[in-house]
Amino acid sequence: MRTTLSILVDPLKYLVSLPTSLVEQATDSATSYSALKAENEHLREDQLIHQARLLKFAALEKENIRLRALLENSFKLGEQVLVAELLSVNMAPYEHILVVNKGTRFGVHPQQPVLDANGVVGQVFRALPFTSEIMLITDPNHAIPVQVNRNGLLTIAVGSGQLNRLILPFLPSNADIKPGDLLITSGLGGTFPQGYPVAVVDEFTAQPNKAFATITATPKALLDRNRELMIVWSKSVPVPLISKPTGSEEGMPDATK
Repeated sequence: MRTTLSILVDPLKYLVSLPTSLVEQATDSATSYSALKAENEHLREDQLIHQARLLKFAALEKENIRLRALLENSFKLGEQVLVAELLSVNMAPYEHILVVNKGTRFGVHPQQPVLDANGVVGQVFRALPFTSEIMLITDPNHAIPVQVNRNGLLTIAVGSGQLNRLILPFLPSNADIKPGDLLITSGLGGTFPQGYPVAVVDEFTAQPNKAFATITATPKALLDRNRELMIVWSKSVPVPLISKPTGSEEGMPDATK
């Protein structure tokens, strides 16, 4: 009888304990789901952090390449240079001005040449204690004396207002200049030392009925991609080794006063 009754009673025991088992299983499942969800969110956050770090490392690698190029070119120039970092850009249609993080505290003064790793960028337009404004060679108000590297022909390159174009407005139609000619600084005018790359001639159109030909050139400097620039001193003016306090001009180069 005990055996027979156990056969009838045992299913009842399982039925009675079934809700408790289901609740425990549901609780365990919910707990596991919550834990997996939290772990998944944590892993996603870690992935985003690592991706951001990789992007930063890639940016630092590019910056390192640019700085190495600037350092290498500073030795090639044989001039004293100061590396400045770009702060802001003003690219209005008729005004191309950059602002960098070096000013008179570091001996920067107006009319100093500014270069990148490829060629002439422009010149210091206004020097303030902590920053400097640089006028690009493509600014319509800027003109730079140049010469054709192939034959020494002298002329002036004027900004066109377009970031990738210079104009050579003062050469006759029979001038010995052609597309592909490299233009370098001539040294005339005293602002830009001789021999710096400026632009490459890309178009020469003779004007039979006019006194001058239509000639355009593309700047060698990467005017729209620079993050660091070189401010150049002549060999006769030393670069200050430390920044000077604002309002004090003792020991600063004559050109900064």
